[in-house]
Amino acid sequence: MYEPKPIDTSQVRLPDEINELAEHLAESTHDNWSLGRMREGWTYGPTRNDELKQHPGLVPYDELSEGEKQYDRVTAMETLKAIYALGYRIVRA
Repeated sequence: MYEPKPIDTSQVRLPDEINELAEHLAESTHDNWSLGRMREGWTYGPTRNDELKQHPGLVPYDELSEGEKQYDRVTAMETLKAIYALGYRIVRA
């Protein structure tokens, strides 16, 4: 049976500038997901319909509900925390 084992990020505290980066990454995550769906032939629809390949999330990031944005934010934050937990640091060029 599959048991997910994500990198432990419970002790990671990100610097403020990295926290700010998370929102940009969340938007990019949504845009990448949307682009992938669109390349597969999906379009916007008011409800998800797998047969018609329609999905209500195929809208710009700023039009998503806060709950939908939160999913992408968690993905971005956990990725950033994992980078730090593994000993890497992010430096703005």
